[in-house]
Order: sequence, then structure tokens, then C-alpha cells
Amino acid sequence: MAERVLPPTAGLPLRAADLLPWGDADLATALAQWLGVPAVQLECSGTSALMVALQTLRRLAPGRSEVIAPAYTCPLVALAVAHCGLQLRLCDLHPDTLDMDPARLRALCSERTLAVLPTHLCGRVADVAAAVDCARAVGAWVVEDAAQALGARLRGEPVGWQGDVGFYSLAVGKGLTTFEGGVLLARDPALREALRETHAASVRQDRGWELRRSLELLGYAALYRPAGLDLAYGRPLRDALSRSDWVQAAGDDFDDGIPRHELGAWRRRVGRRALARLADFQQRLQRQARERGAWLSAIDGIEVVGDTVPGAQGVWPVLLLRLRDAATRDALLRAQWGRGWGLSLPFVHVLPDYGRYDHVLGLARQDVVDQGRDWARRLVAVGNSLWFDDARFEALLSLLERPHAAPG
Repeated sequence: MAERVLPPTAGLPLRAADLLPWGDADLATALAQWLGVPAVQLECSGTSALMVALQTLRRLAPGRSEVIAPAYTCPLVALAVAHCGLQLRLCDLHPDTLDMDPARLRALCSERTLAVLPTHLCGRVADVAAAVDCARAVGAWVVEDAAQALGARLRGEPVGWQGDVGFYSLAVGKGLTTFEGGVLLARDPALREALRETHAASVRQDRGWELRRSLELLGYAALYRPAGLDLAYGRPLRDALSRSDWVQAAGDDFDDGIPRHELGAWRRRVGRRALARLADFQQRLQRQARERGAWLSAIDGIEVVGDTVPGAQGVWPVLLLRLRDAATRDALLRAQWGRGWGLSLPFVHVLPDYGRYDHVLGLARQDVVDQGRDWARRLVAVGNSLWFDDARFEALLSLLERPHAAPG
């Protein structure tokens, strides 16, 4: 068994000084300056940010009702779309890139389309330009799902800035965290104002939720370190795997409730202080990912998934690997997931294959998702934590060359 638990994604550890109850709470201005954009809007989660975006666009175009997202995406996207009274449509993935197939996307777009959601999954930069072309042809908007990609860039601009609206998550494991949090941005000033109006009309203070999130953030600060990860992550993971519950093990077991509340001042102060270290942290992750990606790519039957767009600079909370087939991937996970190697799944299934989310899919259950299903069955994520030292990575390389074996 591995010596200690590794986190499934590389989040920025917090310091004791980050937790002080005083100081600058203007996280929004600091994030806008860090990104190089005029302004951003804070929400309590990435999901809430998506809902604010969709509610705003629906108000601007009440005759449109469909939202197109990749077939392989977070189930919270489906829940958010349903909460907004809209119909989700699922676009199959391209066989060669972890992105929507442009031909399938064009076929799905119509006068009913409100928004297209290109997704920068696990920090890999998607082809937003292709989504913009398809959306513009039918008069729809583009909402970039950059939940896992804060800090990623394309041609010097942040992802989330290529379409009409973009959003990031500040949840655990997303780099910068306030335990839960969301960030909205839009290039057009009128659209930014419309987003603010929607927030003012739909989001309220909630001391109960804010207290809960504050306690959870304190827990993250205490336990997101090698000594605390087994308690916070390892034991619950092993418990889920003992029941063969891969959905819970991957964290895909969401209920229908989506909290909507203001992001509190103390958590904004914590994020504001930690932000000063984020660029250096992400640069270190990028260097490590490039070096290790080269080694992983040299193993027969393993493809390291990169950015869809040439010249993009994604972020690297994990390395995504596509294995030769589903049987090899499943054998690896059955033998090694939960043993502390930092292996995980981005999501277990394409959305129609969960079953538990059928009640919010509607017409999306009929959409063709064969390539997305193939991607879902062959993907595995390897954590890119800076605690993953070279000796343990070399042991993982040896393990991946014989995926049916357990470490001695």
C-alpha cells in the first residue's frame, strides 16, 4: 500500500495568516486585476454562477429554452439548467479531443438554443471559437464553463473571456478556494450589468449557509495537508469503494438542492490573501505536469490529454489520461483507486448513464453520446499535487505499465 494519501486534485493549501478575521475583503477587485479584466462578480458557487448567467440570458431572450453542454460534464450542470426552467441538450464529444464535436454541435443548435456551454474540463482549454461560430449562427450566447480552469489562458487572455459569459469555481480542489465560491465575468458592460441585476434579484444573505461554509473552510485549512488527507479524503473514499459506489467515490452524488447566498466577508478575505500565491503555485504545477506528462505519454496505451487549442496555457490540477480501453481503465481503478496514488475520475459517466439524474434531462436522454461514453469509460485522472514526490511518481509509472497489478 502507498505510504500516504494523495489528493485527487491539486488545490492551493491555506496558511494560518490567510484565516485572520480582518483585512481587505475585496476579492472581486483583486481577481479582476489578477485576470486582467474590468470586473468580476462573486457568487456562492460555480453552480450558482451558472444559474445567474442562464437566468440573465433567459430574461434577455425569453423565447429560447435550450442549453447545449458536452455529454461528459458535471451533473451539477444538468441540475442548474433544470432549476432555471430550461431544457438541457447534450453534444457528443469529438473522437480525438475532449471537447464538443463541432458537427454535432451545429446539428443541435437551433432557434430554441439559448446558450452553448464549452467546457474547460480539468483545466484543459476547449475550442471556444468553434462554439461561438455555432452559437452565433442561430443567435445564441456562449457561456464558458471554466469551473476548473481559473488561471488558464488563450492568446494572453483568460479563459472565460472568449465567449459572452464565463464562470469559475472556487470550490475545494479548484486551485484558489473559499471552500465553495463562484466567479462570473462578461466582456460586454451591458451584460455585466444584467448579471448584477439578476444577482440582486435572486441571491440573499443566509447566515446558516455562510456559517457552514466558514466551518468547512476552516476544516480545509486544517486537513488539506499530508497529515490530514486520510481523515478528510482517504477514509470516505475507501468506504465508498468498499461498497463499489464509484459515483460517491468520485463525488458525483449530488442532490437537487442548490444553495444561493452571498459569499461572506471572512471567506472573501481568505481568498484575497491566498490569491497572492496562486500564480506561483500554478506555474509549479505546470512545470511538474509537463515533465510527468512526457513520461506518462511514453507508456504504451496511455494518451495524456492536452488542450484542444494549440498554444493555449491550461492549468493542471490533475493529469488526464485516456487508456487503451475500458477494461484496462476499470482494472486499474479496481486495483488501485483508494490506495493513495492520487487516482480518480473526473466524472464516472456521461450524464444519461447515471440514472439518478434522468428526472432533469428530459430530451437530453435521447441525444447521441457514443463518443462521450467512450471517453468516460477510458479516462482516469492522476493528481498533480506538489506532495506527489518523484519517488512515488516513479512507482506509479511502474504501476501503470502493469495496470492489473497492485503495489507490493
